Order: sequence, then C-alpha cells, then structure tokens
Amino acid sequence: MFNIVLVHPQIPQNTGSIGRICVNTDSKLHIVKPIGFDMSEKALRRAGLDYWKMLDVTVWESLDDFLKAHSDQKERFFFATTKTKRPYFECTFQTGDFLFFGSETKGLPTELMLQNPSHMCTIPMSKNGRSLNLSVAVGIVLYEAIRQNFSLFSQK
Repeated sequence: MFNIVLVHPQIPQNTGSIGRICVNTDSKLHIVKPIGFDMSEKALRRAGLDYWKMLDVTVWESLDDFLKAHSDQKERFFFATTKTKRPYFECTFQTGDFLFFGSETKGLPTELMLQNPSHMCTIPMSKNGRSLNLSVAVGIVLYEAIRQNFSLFSQK
C-alpha cells in the first residue's frame, strides 16, 4: 500500500518492528545500506523475525541506487524529520507514496530532503523530548497515510 524507506538503519529491533508493521499494512520495506547490523537469515531468525519471509523487502546498496531506480516518483517522496515544523498530518498521502525515515543516530541526509522540501514533515513533540523511537515514528506516519486512504485499504 505504501513504501517505507529506511536510510541507514542502525538498530535491528527497530527494523524488525518496522518489518512487522509493513507485513500488517501490505507496505513494502526498502532498506538502504549501510546497515548497522547483520541481516543474514540466521541473524533474522535469532531475532525472532519469523514473519520476515512474508515481508516485501528490498535492500539497496546505496541511496544513489534507490534514487536512480525511483527517479520518476520523487514527487511522492515524504521525509520524516525533526528539521521542519510542518506536522505529518498536514501532508496529503496517496497509496504508493514513499515515506522516508533516517537512521536512529543521524536522521535523513539534508541533501535528500532538499529534493522535495515541501514534503518534509515532523511528528509534534513537547520541548522535553528530542526524538521518538524509529519504529514508533514509522507507525505514526504510516497509519496517518492509511487513515487518509482507508477506503482503499479496507477493500483489500
């Protein structure tokens, strides 16, 4: 239904939780290297990710490779970041959109977001916090996109 793009994820448990969210929402997961953990089948099994075989996932060697393969869809790229004041719920999502999330330590590269700066969005937080867990952030934004397109989602 949607495309979740993880750029340089670092924590396997977050990626595992996001994979589960993708399976349950019929969303495709794109993982852009470098990755901060082992993604071998044995490592995934050890992490309890038995649903991984049901996941529609592509691992990209680089962000450039991903961008070349999807250059005709850049107008449907949305970037979750703390570097904007526009809340995610002001975005208008369509099925098939690409929802980008950066690494747990660095976020998304600024040069990537500048390709479509009007699609930068944030999850509002109090001044006491600086960021949310990556898998929580994916769930929040993805389920808003589903809410906006629920009639299409419920027909599946």
